[in-house]
Amino acid sequence: MDKTSLTALARQQLKLAATMSSGRSSQTVFGGHQRHLRQTVIALTSGHSLAEHDSPGEATILVLSGKLALICGEDSWKGSTGDMLIIPGARHSVEALEDVAFLLTVAK
Repeated sequence: MDKTSLTALARQQLKLAATMSSGRSSQTVFGGHQRHLRQTVIALTSGHSLAEHDSPGEATILVLSGKLALICGEDSWKGSTGDMLIIPGARHSVEALEDVAFLLTVAK
C-alpha cells in the first residue's frame, strides 16, 4: 500500500508552478497507461489556465487549495478548497482565480 499526502504534493506543485513560465505544474499520483483510473495533482498560479480542451470522459476536479473556475461555453462554475466539480462532457477550460492546486481524476 502506498500513502501520499495530497496537501504536501499540492504545496510542492505550487512551488514548481511558480518557477515555470506556463504557471503550471503537475504530477500523476495514481494510474497510467495500464490502469482505468488516473489521478493527477495539477497546480496553476493565479491568472494562468488550462486552455479549452476536449473532455477526457468521466472526470472530476477536487480543489486541494486556492480557487478556480471551470468554464464550458457560456457556463462556469467556481471551486475553492474542498469543492469537487464534475467535468462536463464538452470542451472546457480551467482558470486559476488565485494560486490553485487540484486533484484531477479521470476514468478511462
